[in-house]
Amino acid sequence: MARKIPSAQTNGMKFEGEDMKSLAIAGALSCVTAAAASAGGVDRSGQPLGAIFTPGNYVEFRFASVNPTVTGTQVGGGPGSGDQARSFGTAGVTLKFAVSETIDVALIHDQPFGAAIAYPTGTGYYAAGAQANLTTNALTTVGRYKFGNGFSAHAGLRHQTYSSSAVVPFVANWTGTSSPDSGFGYLAGVAYERPEMALRVALTYFSKVTHDTPTVETSTLAPGGTSSIMTVETPQAVNLDLQTAVAPGTLVFGGVRWVNWSDFDITPAHYAALTGQSLVAFDDDTFTYTLGVGRQLTENWALSLTAVHEPQTGGFQSNLRPVDGRSSVGLGVTYTQDTFKIEAGMQHIWLGDGTTTLDQVNPAAQFDGNTALAFGMRLGFNF
Repeated sequence: MARKIPSAQTNGMKFEGEDMKSLAIAGALSCVTAAAASAGGVDRSGQPLGAIFTPGNYVEFRFASVNPTVTGTQVGGGPGSGDQARSFGTAGVTLKFAVSETIDVALIHDQPFGAAIAYPTGTGYYAAGAQANLTTNALTTVGRYKFGNGFSAHAGLRHQTYSSSAVVPFVANWTGTSSPDSGFGYLAGVAYERPEMALRVALTYFSKVTHDTPTVETSTLAPGGTSSIMTVETPQAVNLDLQTAVAPGTLVFGGVRWVNWSDFDITPAHYAALTGQSLVAFDDDTFTYTLGVGRQLTENWALSLTAVHEPQTGGFQSNLRPVDGRSSVGLGVTYTQDTFKIEAGMQHIWLGDGTTTLDQVNPAAQFDGNTALAFGMRLGFNF
């Protein structure tokens, strides 16, 4: 049986008269699956920082699995693409220490950006056989200082690795492989808390990270291969997260994430010479909006319901990411026992319709009615 906490400090918040431990963390459940789904650009994790606000010493493990279905049809009644989106998983871990009453530090691993697509062969679709993979891993060291009166500031340094590969048969059988490269970035933010209201508002800026990655390309015009250094900058972003109690046993939470995808560009040198275009580029930044409610059911159990919306940006989409925007609903459950918690959630995602092009002028294919199903789990321990 979970211990009763008449007046407890939980996730940086005090709740008078009842044990709200499960509810406080149910609000954070949205980031288990929401950001792990097929978000704008090649966003994967949403760069979570919630654990830095957890009281005491704490460790958590995060897992997510996403199964998208993305199909399209060539304009003019041409053949269909087949399902080009591969299922993928993400994982992360956080280790957080309360150094003193005013200082917290945390070490956070996540996989912030990624992509995995493979158009089936033998369909007659113009991009049949095209493939692309992008992998990142980030390790962030972040510290938080509490000034008092509810105000705090946090900042940290991020070390990130990047690698990618692609095959584009309809461009002279082009292939490209970028070797792993490391880069550094930073984050900085502020927060305000009112324990008696379970209120927290946190604003965090994440810098871009620059990678200069050795890249080898081949094509029918360069069967022996070409080598160059390709510069890729993963984008800067801003997260605004908030939560507040609205009634005994009920927590409302939400957030806004902006990502500077309009500055993201992958342009291998030989591919650019063949096509005069980038391999992957996005015309617009993305905004992702999250709103949810958590409800304490018993001393041990809590539920949360989450909605996420990412508006469409319009224009042509990349052949390697042909959807535009998304909307989703998710259901999560939290079980708490003493210093241990487990959270699990599922989310159904409606992926926005998108139009691709080969020449940046004329539409090539239309992708409509696509969906994804995401499952996430988080295990947390206070020690």
